Amino acid sequence: MDRTLKALSLMLSYPSQELQEAMPEIGAVLARDTRIDHATRAALQTLADELAQGDIYDLQEGYVMLFDRSRTLSLNLFEHVHGESRDRGGAMVSLIETYREGGFEPATTELPDHLPVLLEFLSTRPHDEAQEILSDAAHIMDALGTRLTRRESGYARVFKALSQLAGMQADGEALAEMLAQPDDDPTDLEALDAVWEETEVTFGPDPNAGCPQVRDMLAGMDIPKHLNRSA
Repeated sequence: MDRTLKALSLMLSYPSQELQEAMPEIGAVLARDTRIDHATRAALQTLADELAQGDIYDLQEGYVMLFDRSRTLSLNLFEHVHGESRDRGGAMVSLIETYREGGFEPATTELPDHLPVLLEFLSTRPHDEAQEILSDAAHIMDALGTRLTRRESGYARVFKALSQLAGMQADGEALAEMLAQPDDDPTDLEALDAVWEETEVTFGPDPNAGCPQVRDMLAGMDIPKHLNRSA
């Protein structure tokens, strides 16, 4: 189990009180991983402190404004690769099959290409396999990190860590192509509705089954019982 990838997955998940309580342990996991340079580990600790101590409603609103209301910051990775083309559906099915072959069934209503879901899966895989997949997506990680830095968001630190864990430099041409796209305006709700208005496609488990993903992820981190009320 790669606890660092799992910790980064949790850090990128929608803020909840349960996650806030676990942030000290999540920050401690990241602080111990020397694959990430000292400055980035210190920045991640700062982010963990901010997520632990911030007002939960402010944190949730900020998360939605970044990742749900800005398509160029979407955590659904295939959004950046395939957009709304037919290829996206095929890629999604292939990813689900990869999860199942690895014995991984994400218990969430998020799409399979949602980055926290992918990172949880990679945390269960051998190091070389996880690093290869991270390397393949390095240009997406770097583009998201650059955009978050422009917005002065602490979440940029997570993507810097992921780039270091990938172990190789992103494809410069692919990165430049992504960054050439103008950032969305998350306050333009009319434009947002127009962009996202499409037929709903459901992948994975029953969307009415709730979202125990964070609960299960926390349970696997060996978080002390006083920090993990779901244990």
